[in-house]
Amino acid sequence: MEQLSVHAALAGKRILITGSTGFLAKVVLEKLIRTVPDLGGIILLIRAADGVDARQRFEREVAPSSVFERLRAERPHFLQDFFAERIECVTGDVTEPGFGMRPSAFASLARRVDLVINSAASVNFREALDVALAINALSVRHIAELARAAHAPLIQVSTCYVNGYHKGDMHELIVAPAKGAITRHPEGHYDLDSLLQRLGHRMAQVKAETSDPKRLARRLTDLGLAEAHYYGWNDTYTFTKWMGEQLAMHHMRGRAMTIVRPSIIESTLQEPAPGWIEGVKVADAILMAYARGKTSFFPAKSGAVVDIIPADLVANAITLAAAEALATPPAQRIYQCSTGSSNPISVGGVIDRFTTEAKRNWRNYERLFYRAPKHDFTVVSRPAFLLMLRTSGAAAAAWSSVRRAVGAGPSPALEKVRTTRLLAVTFSFYTAPQYRFHNTRLMALAARFGNEDLQRYPVDARIINWNDYLGRIHMTGLNRYALRPRSPGSTAAAMQAAPQPSAPLEMHT
Repeated sequence: MEQLSVHAALAGKRILITGSTGFLAKVVLEKLIRTVPDLGGIILLIRAADGVDARQRFEREVAPSSVFERLRAERPHFLQDFFAERIECVTGDVTEPGFGMRPSAFASLARRVDLVINSAASVNFREALDVALAINALSVRHIAELARAAHAPLIQVSTCYVNGYHKGDMHELIVAPAKGAITRHPEGHYDLDSLLQRLGHRMAQVKAETSDPKRLARRLTDLGLAEAHYYGWNDTYTFTKWMGEQLAMHHMRGRAMTIVRPSIIESTLQEPAPGWIEGVKVADAILMAYARGKTSFFPAKSGAVVDIIPADLVANAITLAAAEALATPPAQRIYQCSTGSSNPISVGGVIDRFTTEAKRNWRNYERLFYRAPKHDFTVVSRPAFLLMLRTSGAAAAAWSSVRRAVGAGPSPALEKVRTTRLLAVTFSFYTAPQYRFHNTRLMALAARFGNEDLQRYPVDARIINWNDYLGRIHMTGLNRYALRPRSPGSTAAAMQAAPQPSAPLEMHT
C-alpha cells in the first residue's frame, strides 16, 4: 500500500472537533496545532452555557489550559495567532438536530468542514438514561448529518468497554450484545429502531409517574443501569456508547467513518508534557481514596490484566486515523487504543507500583498525600469484600451511634465504609476484567506511515515503561495538574474526602 503522511493529509484542511472542553479533546487539539502548523483551521463546536457563547467558553475553559504550556513557552506568538486566526468557535448543541442552528448556518458550516472528530460524551457511569442517550448516542445522528453534508470523514471516539459482558480476546470488530436480542442489520451493525422506541417508552412512563426532579433523576439512572445490564453492559455509559457506534455505522453508510476505541485513558506518557492530566479518572479516584485514608481494600482480581492507555497515545491514534480517512477511499474502520495485548499489566501490578511509590516518596506529592500512608492497599475477592464491608460497616455504624449520643460528629470509619462501597459499585467491573483488548489493526495502520510520523505520533504500547509511568510520571502529573494546592495550615484540607468518581474514557469527555 502507498505510504501515508499526516502532514500531506491534514495540511490546509479544516477540522471540526466536538467535546473540546474535555480532557482527551484538549490533548488532540494541542497535538494538531503543534505538529501540523499549516492546518487550514480548527472549528470547535461548543454548547452555550449560562449565557456564555462558544468563543467565550473557549477563552475561559480551553485557551488557558495548561495543556498549552509547551506551546506558550516555545512559540507564544504562533499560538496566539493560531487561536485568533484559525480557531473558529461555533455555538451549537450536538443533542439537537442541526445543532440548534438555522438551516442556512448549518449548511454554511458544512461547506467549511473537511473532517469531523466527535469526542463529545457524558462520561458519568451512572448518568440518567435520557441524558446519556442524548449525548452518547442520539447526538451521533446529528454529527453524521453534518459529516454527510460536508462530504467529510467522521472519526467517532468510543471506548473499548463497548465489549460489555463478553469474555476473552476482544478484537477491532463490531460488538454484538452479550445478552438481550437486538436485530442485526445486513451490513453488520445493529438496528436500533426497536430498542430506541422501547427505551423512549420506558423513559416516558417514568417521567409521567415522577414529578420530583431529584427522584426523577434517580429513577432514570436506575432505569439506565437496568437496561444496560439486561442487554449485556455494566453501566449506562458503555451501553449508550455502543449505541453511538451503531448509529455512526448506520448513518455513515458508504462514507468514510472510523471508530477509535480507547481503553482506560490516563495522563500523557510524553506529550505535550509527561503526566499531563485534567480531572480525576478511574484509577485516580481509588488512588486518592487510599491517599486520604478513605479506603484500604477493594474488590478486584489481582492477576487480571487491566487496560490503561496514556492520553497522548490515544490522540496519536486519532490523528493517524484522520490522516488515513482523508487520504484513502471511503471505508468504515475500527481501531482499539489499548495495552493489554502488547504490554499487559495486572491489577496487582498497578496497585504495587502506586503503593510502592507512595510509601517511598509520598512527600513529593504534597497535594495528593497529606501524611504518610498508614496501611497497605488490599485487593480481595468479591465474596471477601462483601464480608469485610458488612463487618466494618456494622462496627462503624455502632461507633457512629456512640459518637452521636455524646454530641460528636459522624464517625470517620463510617465515611470510609461509604467511600469504599461507592468506589466498588462504580469501578469494580473495570478492576476485575475478563477480557483482553487487541489493537492489531491499529498497529497495521501505524506501519503505513513513515518513520518521522511514527516518532511524532507513536501508538505502540510497548514504549510504556510501567514502573516509570505509574510510579513517577502519572503520580507527578496528578499532583501537579489535577489537584489544587492546599491552603497553608489548613486542617480542613487535610480531611478532604476523595473526589466523586466519574468515568474511565473520558475514559474521555
